Amino acid sequence: MLVDGRSGSGKTDLARSIVQQKPELQLVRMDDIYPGWHGLEAASRHVHDFVITASVRRWQRWDWADGRPAEWHVLDQSRPILVEGCGALSRANRALAAYAVWVELDEETRRARVQERDGDAWADHWVEWAAQEAAFIDSENPQSLADIVINGRETF
Repeated sequence: MLVDGRSGSGKTDLARSIVQQKPELQLVRMDDIYPGWHGLEAASRHVHDFVITASVRRWQRWDWADGRPAEWHVLDQSRPILVEGCGALSRANRALAAYAVWVELDEETRRARVQERDGDAWADHWVEWAAQEAAFIDSENPQSLADIVINGRETF
């Protein structure tokens, strides 16, 4: 399963809610994979190459404090996976996923949520990250690939 949407849209809350209801799912958070503030596309490829199509499914954590790749996490090969994060719902990933969700929310609300959640840590990166999100959306059109589009204002 893939859960995608822009920053602050509510995809993390939705993914957590799904995993609570279906504990057999393994949650892979793209926030743990992005290789820095310019890594949306690289993380999307990483999910495809190592989480979805690899014979031994795994992912490598990005150490945000040190700015470098960290340890690998091997997934239970017998359990289904839920990948959550912007960049999860690419055409290549969708072709191999059983179900996909896009979480939609207006920019003003998303930005307020991110500010509340992360404080000023995101302030310097909002514009550059939003540009990567926009490029990914223009390239992959993830909303059109989703089985369902959910309003991020919903409570999960």
